[in-house]
Formats: sequence, C-alpha cells, structure tokens
Amino acid sequence: MTKGQIRQSLSGYYDVVTTDGIEYRTRARGNFRKKKQTPLVGDWVEFKAQKADEGYILEIYPRKNQLVRPPMANLDTAIVVTACIQPDFSSNLLDRQLAMLEANDVSPVLYFSKYDLLTEEKKAELDPILNYYAKFYPVYRGGLPARLETLKTMLAKLHHQVIVVMGQTGAGKSTLLNQLEPTLKLATGEISKALSRGRHTTRKVSLLPIGDNLLADTPGFSSFELLEITKEQLPALFPDLVAYQAECKFRGCLHINEPKCAVKAAVESGEIMSSRYANYQLFHDMIINQKPKYR
Repeated sequence: MTKGQIRQSLSGYYDVVTTDGIEYRTRARGNFRKKKQTPLVGDWVEFKAQKADEGYILEIYPRKNQLVRPPMANLDTAIVVTACIQPDFSSNLLDRQLAMLEANDVSPVLYFSKYDLLTEEKKAELDPILNYYAKFYPVYRGGLPARLETLKTMLAKLHHQVIVVMGQTGAGKSTLLNQLEPTLKLATGEISKALSRGRHTTRKVSLLPIGDNLLADTPGFSSFELLEITKEQLPALFPDLVAYQAECKFRGCLHINEPKCAVKAAVESGEIMSSRYANYQLFHDMIINQKPKYR
C-alpha cells in the first residue's frame, strides 16, 4: 500500500500524488459507500495500484477539516473571491462563506474582483465596506497590478499549504489563478448579461502546484448553506462581534434579545457595520428554524 494526496476528483476518479511526486489514477472501493464516506480533494489516502491508471483507494486518513462547498479536505487558507460588480457585491454570500471558514479553522483572504471596473462613485460607496473587512481579514482589491503583486508576495510567504480559491459563479476565480500563475491557462467565462450569472467554466476540483503550495480552482456557486453550525457557535465566527462580547452583561450572550448587549450597542454607535450584524441576525434565525436532518 502507498500513501498519497488526492489532487483531483472527476466523475468517480481520483488522481493521487505520492510524496515522491508520482501520480496515479484511482477509484474508491465500494466499502466507502457503505460507510457513507466520500474521498475529497486534499485527502491523504492509502491506496494500492498495479498500474498508474488502475489504483484503488483503501483508506482515508483523518481530516483536520472539510468543506461541503467546495468539496475539499485539509485546507489551510481560502482566497474568497467576491465580485464588486457583474454580479453585484453581496455581503450576505460573503459573510456566509466567512462564517463557514471560521467554523472549519480555515484562514480567509478576501479578494474583491473587478474593483477596477467600478465608477468613482461606486468606489466611494464600496470603499468603507472593504476598509471595514480589512480590519479583520487580509483584503485585496482586484484589477490593480500593485495589489496583485502584494497578494503574490503574501502567498510566497506561505509554505506547503493547501489554499482554495472559492467564490460565487462569475466572480473571476480562474482569472485570478491565471494572474497568479500564467502557465495554468485555465478557461475563464464571461458573464451572461441576460441572467447576470457566470458560465460554470470550472467543473472539477483540482489542486494545482504554485510555488511550494497547492492552490485549488473550484466550481462556482450561487448559494451557500451554513451547515452543522449551532446558534451558540455562531457569535464566535464573527471576529468583529467577538471583539465586544466580553463587555456583554450575560456570559454566552447571543446578541439577539439580551439586555445590556455590548455588540448591539456597538452596532448602534456604528463601530460594528450594520450589514454584518443584519447578516448575523439572519443566520441566527436560519439556524434556529432549520428542520432537523434525520440520518
């Protein structure tokens, strides 16, 4: 048996690369279905292969984390690509992604694509929002060559990490990857003006070597579920709320109906951005109204 990492998944096949850099095409044994386990890109696995294209995955090593969308495991960093325009900026979708990444202990980096396409008026409208996020996360504005170079420098300082590039359909994930590593020549799609949605140019999940890191290009999405998060866990997933929670009167304050809540006071005074708190309230309501899932 040999140990390797799944670098690509497509149509039931898994391309596994060993620590020696040799690639094998494998399939998963049927017993994974019985265990309701699915191998994911990023997984470390034990596999057996007589030939380079006839291997079988026998065991999945324990994961440090996993995401449902994109379906990946053992992530270190996520570059969340969010369009400023075409499609229009959505704080709700961004905050969902950030909460899920925080819950899985994945470090977010925010890349606001198509910033250069904004009018000066739109930039003036969006800049305070981007500056607010920059207090809590690394933020880069897309389409500005100097900012792209700083992003490249930041990535060069990371070593042996699994980094996912994720975001809504049409946000420009493949475009960003091509800018980071021009030799990739990944397909990019234009936005359909009729639907204001991007064409799904990426249909598989692949880990691509860039420097000594692995970057993943992933399929886009237009919705994003908050899975397996409880209402008690939710406040800790918003670093801007965490900064005030020690001042709340009640320990374990959920910042919804409790009196003398420092978070609500910070929202009223403008220290916490109102759209962040509105999204937090919405996510809280969604979690408490979720129908139980029976397995």
